[in-house]
Amino acid sequence: MKDQLGQIVRFGLVGAVNTGTFFGIYLLLHPWMPYFLAYTLAFLLAMVGSFFMNTYFTYRTRPTWKKFLLFPLTNITNYVIQSVGLYALVTWAGLDTRIAPLVAAVVAIPFTFLLSRKILVPGRGAGAGAEAAAEPTESRV
Repeated sequence: MKDQLGQIVRFGLVGAVNTGTFFGIYLLLHPWMPYFLAYTLAFLLAMVGSFFMNTYFTYRTRPTWKKFLLFPLTNITNYVIQSVGLYALVTWAGLDTRIAPLVAAVVAIPFTFLLSRKILVPGRGAGAGAEAAAEPTESRV
């Protein structure tokens, strides 16, 4: 339980850094392209950073090519939730396109935690920390 609580806290810290990175990239791209394209590109770039921060810091496991290739699957759900939220917030709620991505991102946090943990920590369960340390050797990223 202590390990899981630590993971949740670290996930929150990584999420804050990743959200800041995403939002900074989004704001840089926003003036030069339609908001949804800027959002998508920022999301993809931040996802790569998120993978490495979550493997090394949140779940304390090695990054591998297999995990790197599977990690976007966790973000597909995140992307869908955030995209629907972004569209709804901008179109129906009239929220500013510079703020709406942050609000949509908050809604997706619990889903992202559960899915990324499932991908990045093999055999996730009570002993997930020990199992992660004993995971089989794979090619590192």
